[in-house]
Amino acid sequence: MSATSTVTAPAPRAPSRSPAAVLGLLAALVPLGGDMYLPGLAPLARDLRTGVLGAQLTLSAFFLGVAAGHFVLGRLSDRYGRRGPLLTCLAVSALAAAACALAPHVAALAGARFVQGLAGAAGVVIGRAVVSDLARGRRSARAFSAMMWTIAAAPIAAPVLGGVLIAAAGWRAVFAALAVLGLLAFLAALIALPETLPLHARTVTFLPGPTGRSLLRDRDQVAPAVAFALGFGALAAYLAAAPFFLRDLLGPHIAPVAATLTLNALALVLVAAAGARLAYRFPPLWPARAGLAVLLVCAGLLGAAAATGGLNAGVCLPLLLLAVASLGLVLGDTSAVALARAPRAAGVAAALMASLQFVIGAATAPLAGLGGARAVLPAAAVMGACAVLGLLALTAAEPHAGRDHP
Repeated sequence: MSATSTVTAPAPRAPSRSPAAVLGLLAALVPLGGDMYLPGLAPLARDLRTGVLGAQLTLSAFFLGVAAGHFVLGRLSDRYGRRGPLLTCLAVSALAAAACALAPHVAALAGARFVQGLAGAAGVVIGRAVVSDLARGRRSARAFSAMMWTIAAAPIAAPVLGGVLIAAAGWRAVFAALAVLGLLAFLAALIALPETLPLHARTVTFLPGPTGRSLLRDRDQVAPAVAFALGFGALAAYLAAAPFFLRDLLGPHIAPVAATLTLNALALVLVAAAGARLAYRFPPLWPARAGLAVLLVCAGLLGAAAATGGLNAGVCLPLLLLAVASLGLVLGDTSAVALARAPRAAGVAAALMASLQFVIGAATAPLAGLGGARAVLPAAAVMGACAVLGLLALTAAEPHAGRDHP
């Protein structure tokens, strides 16, 4: 049927509770896949006879896979429909997690992690497209909100869940659990999610359209998107290094490390939620600038304490908590402004931002581990560099870019 046909397509219907619950489960696959095994990075490195950098490269491989998934899977589902690509990716993600659990060496683990990230990204990318197919307006906003809260809650629960599994059965148990979760997600999608993109609405090409190119030429859209990605890069540096130096500060037990990771994730989510409510009280991007400034100060103090030998749990933990919490202002404000610049192409803009986000995260994660198990100094340096570059990026945005104020 041609695009100019006068036949009116049926109005989208709101997701029922069952599909909405399934979409929430799918949205959790990436944050759980990224964070559940973090408390076990140190024993993983020991068991696979690799160093800190080798263990952190498995996190980078996962981030690169997620970035590739955001770039490819949206177009794939636009061409072949939602259901087939989604089910295929969920099955591959579960198999990749099982391969991670059985990996004999770090190279095999990194390869399986890349595949797991690429396929797992379908949960968010195609899940978001399913919501757009099924609902509009407030119903769509409610469905997206449920997905976002799942994405926000998963990193809080993940270190605790992972810590329990690692303490009981070792780090491989985390990937066995992720394989089971992926299988459950596959079965739930098979049962509860129908095809939502009819044949006449599908595209015929994978090539980027003019929309993406026009967004890349918009300085006021690119600047906050780059700052957003750099904020995530700082977070990735922390996530990659913290499991090692926290063991040095808190002792060899998994529980304190997992509890610290969870507390910092909770602080990030709470500050992001508070920042969203306060965003309209300040000019656009000022909350992000404030968050980056706090991050820079905290990173500088952490680096100075590490360089002078004055680092201990009483100094490190509060500074880390404040640094990670400040990223809630950065990630929330910059993403809101960047997406507001593309109201008619929010999906394309979100995909570009996510791809850049995970590419930068993949680069910063191994850089944070150059100091080995005592990785506070390089991690602080990477976080500080991300803060400086983020502030520089925001200087390219016009003061009025993004939101309109009441």
